[in-house]
Amino acid sequence: MANATIYVGFAVPQLLRGACRIFPSHSALVVLRHSAFCYCTVNGTIKSKRKMDHLERTANNFRQEVISQAKVCGITNESETVKRLRLAIANKDFTFKAGQWVDFFIPGVAVVGGFSICSSPRLLEREGVLELAVKHTVHPPAHWIHTECTLDSEVALRVGGDFFFDPQPGDSPVNLVLIAGGVGINPLFSILLHIADLQGYQEGKGNGYKMGTVKLYYSAKNTSELLFKKNILGLVNAFPGKITCRFHVTQQSSQICKELQPHVTACRIPAATSTFTSSSQISGTAQLGNSKPLLEEHCCSCCRS
Repeated sequence: MANATIYVGFAVPQLLRGACRIFPSHSALVVLRHSAFCYCTVNGTIKSKRKMDHLERTANNFRQEVISQAKVCGITNESETVKRLRLAIANKDFTFKAGQWVDFFIPGVAVVGGFSICSSPRLLEREGVLELAVKHTVHPPAHWIHTECTLDSEVALRVGGDFFFDPQPGDSPVNLVLIAGGVGINPLFSILLHIADLQGYQEGKGNGYKMGTVKLYYSAKNTSELLFKKNILGLVNAFPGKITCRFHVTQQSSQICKELQPHVTACRIPAATSTFTSSSQISGTAQLGNSKPLLEEHCCSCCRS
């Protein structure tokens, strides 16, 4: 099998797309720029410009026409800094692909939020709900979620995003390398859940998309900030040899629990993780494209503090 790896470096979670139907099947090197928004003054001092808001940053991205009302039907603390929302979707025509995000409209809040979906498309199909995991910041939508949002709060959602993983039944298996930092795990967790759902369907029905291997590398400050860790380890145990993960912590001050110890390394994710040695593989940071054939191996990275 000829492998081609595309490394999507330091992308915000909204800018993810799957290996299917994006890049040419031959090796490709594409470039995605880190959105630091810095400039140099005459004396060489580096300052930060105003960061673009979600609507500005994603102005050229695909958006669905459907805007659906949604009601908060569940709120849990995923970590000390991250709340997980479960939202019941009113519009039956509302759909999304694993890896996409939503415009998040809050009554009385002028700023539109943009949050990656962390649940699988199958959950929406089965139960009519989707989930978001949002870190506490001063940004008005995130601040509202952490300070004012309650059960039965009503919002509106619109799906967007050019980057997703949506393999079709006839597609060849794709080997994925997923690299995440902090709350940037959200779209990759959605992809991981979607792959597990597809594999479960394939095993049960004997047809459909058959998964390749999935390697997840996930870094956070400490183990309490490793979101979805129990769910991720559950998938590793459910699909031995197919799904593997390695957690990395950079500021761990307490003892790591025995359950996590075999899976945790106390250091940053090595740069070599995204620099594969095979001459048939390419690594680099990526600029997004619109071509659609299938890659046989794809490496995605999402980091957000």
